Amino acid sequence: MRSASLSIHLAFKLATALLAIAGSVLLLLALTRLIPGDPATVILGSRATPEAIAALNARIGLDKSLIEQFVGFFGRLLSGDLGEDVFNGRPVLGLIAAALPNTAALAISATLFAILLGMPLALLSARWSGGRLDRVIAFLSVGFISTPSFVVSVFLLMVFSVTLRWFPVLGAGESGDLGDQLWHLVLPTAALAAGWVGYIARLLRSSLLEVLGESHIRTLRAYGVSEAKILMKYALKPAVLPTVAVLGMGFGELLGGAVFAEVIFNRPGLGSLIYDAIRTRNYPVVQGGVFIIVLLYVLTNLIADLSQSLIDPRERARLSTAGVA
Repeated sequence: MRSASLSIHLAFKLATALLAIAGSVLLLLALTRLIPGDPATVILGSRATPEAIAALNARIGLDKSLIEQFVGFFGRLLSGDLGEDVFNGRPVLGLIAAALPNTAALAISATLFAILLGMPLALLSARWSGGRLDRVIAFLSVGFISTPSFVVSVFLLMVFSVTLRWFPVLGAGESGDLGDQLWHLVLPTAALAAGWVGYIARLLRSSLLEVLGESHIRTLRAYGVSEAKILMKYALKPAVLPTVAVLGMGFGELLGGAVFAEVIFNRPGLGSLIYDAIRTRNYPVVQGGVFIIVLLYVLTNLIADLSQSLIDPRERARLSTAGVA
């Protein structure tokens, strides 16, 4: 029964993920049509002939209906074709493959930064709940959450790069020089992770306080177990479980938020690729890049959700009960 319920749960999540991807692509294609101006005229210039404009529209599929574009997009996708760059004819998939590692490195480093800073803040806040330190951490966390990443990016750039000159201003570092690349990664990582530092700190604090209020924790206190040992050994592990799904969502959002960080810090990556393509109306690159971001966002959320179902005893029990029912 348990395996059957898990299979049904997995099938439901996969179906939901596929619907989310399909809906995102349909919305993207519809938005393309709502942008003012004729893309072919913008790309070719005002002196382009009607024949050239018609040929370019046919090349990028804008002469077809929305449904035809939708079916054609997924039809090409089955053969690994995301279209071609309008200007140089290079495969969009190749452009994305070259840009994605930089964006993935930024998103992964920002996720790790958020965990490594947010978790100690949550532990300190829960350990001295209601005290002055807890209030200070709460204030900082809310400030991190409410400040947009592009504002943090500009602030860090102006203070630590322009004024103090501690970090490089722009770029991703010298190719082949890992130390220089990591040094260039510090400020974009901090800017991208700031909001999630506060979010993880508040979420984990709430989970810790919930666990600390349970009966077995009171029993441990009655036996004289130190508060620090209770917090680290008995409360942290079950409190971390609810944050697993949130981390999956966070990684997906960090991939999307990398667009602003890459543009502000002039870093090569998927965000910069999409931004440049939007400016030049290079729709095949825009559609391919956004599709990959949506795909990664959905997949990371799916993996996190399934991981929580497997490692959380309460979730496993709920699924088993559902299977029996």
